[in-house]
Amino acid sequence: MKRLGVLGGTFDPVHYGHLVAAQEVGWSLRLDRVLFVPAARSPHKLTAEVSPVQHRVAMIEIAIADNPLFALSTVDVDRPGPSYTVDTLAILKQAYGEDVELFFIVGMDALAELPSWREPERVLSLARLVGVTRPPFPTVDLGSLAARLPGSEGRIDLVAMPGLDISASDLRLRVAQGRPIRYLLPPGVEAYIARHGLYRSSASASTISPTATR
Repeated sequence: MKRLGVLGGTFDPVHYGHLVAAQEVGWSLRLDRVLFVPAARSPHKLTAEVSPVQHRVAMIEIAIADNPLFALSTVDVDRPGPSYTVDTLAILKQAYGEDVELFFIVGMDALAELPSWREPERVLSLARLVGVTRPPFPTVDLGSLAARLPGSEGRIDLVAMPGLDISASDLRLRVAQGRPIRYLLPPGVEAYIARHGLYRSSASASTISPTATR
């Protein structure tokens, strides 16, 4: 059975925090591939201003081009409506078949909210969840989570990642303020942002970055 990681989010922009998380999970759990799945619109951030999808997809393509472990999936941006995790996983499961085991990668903040996701029990039946540590969020107590969501026992893995406190919202703000973003994301992504004039307006800079879709 092949093991396929799934990392969802708006990726506005994609940065080294995303890439390190995907790499660390891929290595730790011996995944065959990690899919980056940009969301058309996160159901938890429907009022947030998000960069056009073609820019976010292009930045992901640039960021992952040199890593054979990574691949892009446009399953969420190719369909209408909010990008609910349960729908994304169901489509991927159908596309890749029953001989593929899915591992959905989330941050601690999103994992803590698992009981509030749409159809969380079905999410857990479609994929294992992988919670990655990310400052400043504390590690989720899986026992307490299981008490709130029976059936999650044994379906969640925790993977520690290097302490990179990088956020897309901070990167957008830095660009708007003319501050450097070098060494926080791949050079090609930095060049793309400059070439297309992304995040120059105060509106886009102040928008809170949507997290992994739920």
